[in-house]
Amino acid sequence: MLQGKTALITGASRGIGRAIALLYAEQGCNIAFTYINEDQEATELTTQLHSKGVQVLCLKSDAADFAAAHEVVNQVVETFGRLDILVCNAGITHDTLLMRMNEEQWDSVLSVNLKSVFNYCHAATPQMLRQRSGSIIAMSSVVGIGGNAGQANYAASKAGIIGLIKSLSKELGGRNVRANAIAPGFILTDMTMSLPESTRAEMVKMIPMRRCGEAQEVAKVALFLASDLSSYVSGQVISVNGAMG
Repeated sequence: MLQGKTALITGASRGIGRAIALLYAEQGCNIAFTYINEDQEATELTTQLHSKGVQVLCLKSDAADFAAAHEVVNQVVETFGRLDILVCNAGITHDTLLMRMNEEQWDSVLSVNLKSVFNYCHAATPQMLRQRSGSIIAMSSVVGIGGNAGQANYAASKAGIIGLIKSLSKELGGRNVRANAIAPGFILTDMTMSLPESTRAEMVKMIPMRRCGEAQEVAKVALFLASDLSSYVSGQVISVNGAMG
């Protein structure tokens, strides 16, 4: 489905990003990915991707760094000759009630979650415009649509992604470059598994399908948006949340 294409995925050493990288590779896509802290996980992912017969470029880079994002994109284009798919997946949380939130907690979440999407879209779009083709996929969240107590910073960053992607789709559509967002609900990842079991149980009660999602289920939507199956889909937010909200 993605044979011969090249994808760049930020924050791919684990969780949803890792699942997307593996699924894309199974479909014949060459993979470039970034990570920031998880050296062992990144090495393991690189080995797994190579085993699927695709080319791999693993780069340790801070997605919130504007100049570094441009360097990464330049390396990807130099290595593979093109960039077909950009998946902006890097993200963090610093949860607390707004009245207790300090400036660093606000700034760091907005920087990693939202500014990083700007950084990589800014870096990647010139190449995609030259190609007259490309698919940009940004990871938003159900919280970015409906909000959540104790996550004002995270919700603001994920809502900002939606506005950015909808605007970008209008700017790039004339050159056959698409931009969409995915809004996952409660997905089983290292981030969510770190929550107390009682908290996870309460969240499951809020999901009509009565279960958490799997990273692979989000990855399948990312595959659809990266492929020609979604050739007329742009400016959209696809929720993957088990009917939650």
